[in-house]
Amino acid sequence: MPRLTKVLVANRGEIAVRVMRACRELGIATVAVFSEVDREALHVQEADEAYCIGPAPAAESYLRIDTLIGVARQAGAQAIHPGYGFLAENAGFVETCAAAGLVFVGPPASAIRAVGSKTAARRLAREVDVAAVPGTIDPLKSDDEARRVAREIGYPVMVKAALGGGGKGMRLVRAEAELESALRMARGEASAAFGDASIYLERVIEQPRHIEVQILADAAGHVIHLGERECSIQRRHQKLVEESPSSFVDAAMRERLGAAACRLARAAGYVNAGTVEFLVDADRNFYFLEMNTRLQVEHPVTELVTGIDLVHQQLRIAGGEPLAFAQADVRQRGWAIEARINAEDPFGGWLPSPGTITGLRPAAGPWVRDDSGVYEGYTVPRFYDTLLAKLIVWGADRASAIERMARALAEYRIVGVRTTIPVLERIMADAEFRAGHLSTAFMDRMAPTLQAAEGRHESIAIVAAVLAEVDRLTRAALPPAAPAEAPEWRLGATAGWQRAGWRR
Repeated sequence: MPRLTKVLVANRGEIAVRVMRACRELGIATVAVFSEVDREALHVQEADEAYCIGPAPAAESYLRIDTLIGVARQAGAQAIHPGYGFLAENAGFVETCAAAGLVFVGPPASAIRAVGSKTAARRLAREVDVAAVPGTIDPLKSDDEARRVAREIGYPVMVKAALGGGGKGMRLVRAEAELESALRMARGEASAAFGDASIYLERVIEQPRHIEVQILADAAGHVIHLGERECSIQRRHQKLVEESPSSFVDAAMRERLGAAACRLARAAGYVNAGTVEFLVDADRNFYFLEMNTRLQVEHPVTELVTGIDLVHQQLRIAGGEPLAFAQADVRQRGWAIEARINAEDPFGGWLPSPGTITGLRPAAGPWVRDDSGVYEGYTVPRFYDTLLAKLIVWGADRASAIERMARALAEYRIVGVRTTIPVLERIMADAEFRAGHLSTAFMDRMAPTLQAAEGRHESIAIVAAVLAEVDRLTRAALPPAAPAEAPEWRLGATAGWQRAGWRR
């Protein structure tokens, strides 16, 4: 296959910008697509060409396969990179690309079907001797079957959508009286989110760690892993903070996790980048959870500790190149942490906070990376995921990475919309987090402190407004001050962002 020269990025936001940057570094021209509300989005400005594909709702724009294929042909693109979300794990989209003579930058449709359905993936895991969380292998046929299985494996159980991810179509059930309503809600949410109401059951492992393994595979059958990521800091199955490596995983466990992930990928006939996710109990027993057949949001932490650009590798593999390195060549150095900055109000029920960003100062400095899809003056729409940016840092060890992340979060300023930065700062300062005592229940413990703080910002704002008015009246009553010997910014009496009215 000839080297790729033009790629359509079928996505938006920070991931579209990330892919375009990688393309530019490899000398590949880029094509952006955008909905009507995204006309001024950063990914549109970053691309070599950009095409409007419809109204704001994703179903009428970013999910329109026929429109995307038409734009790719019109622009003369050879390939389509799906990013993550939208159509990234849609086997039908992959097949349509192939029928149109376009390269899909991702796995083949057969691999997506083999592991894209969580029930199919659990069946495959059993075949290759990778332990899965106890539960059903096939989708549930009825509520009666669900009741029988739940009694057999024991409560609590988790009802899960067979397709998709991101916490959609999931319900925790602690007693049989809750099961019927959980099944109904999970089916409805799964149908709305993924177009498939299939669900299954699995036993709940109490307070596990969520640890995943990054794999790469080429068309020649070479499969390697790039170590693990710790993704236990979650709220309602949505990850907030990720790190690599995991403080819980030793060298022997890493080898076993990596071998299991590679074994599963080979069995699925996997090609390109993918992630195998596991739940890990307190005794370091790990259970296969699912396989994500795409680039993960948290891929940068793996890049920082291995020095391997995953998007470069995706594009090279899609262009027919074999992996240029073997498993023995992969080395992890230092520690990386990622914090997701979302336009949400954590002190107001985590509601989305769309609006115009009137002030923006990203964090910077040594070993700090800001993967962003926004800019000052940009209006955050209400139609899509709330992710604004990903802040990623590297340190020589975990302690130094935490300190660097704490400094970077304190430096990051976004004005005009609420963000998750205050909560991320609390996580970095938390003694249990710093000690590495993590589980997927971490945010449940922190949640009451966030609720208690609700309304605190309103009180602070009132006090600040009163003080500002007193200061204004006092200054008005004073005679004009003599010129200062040095500019105010050199005196350091007041931080520049405070003078300018910067607020989160």
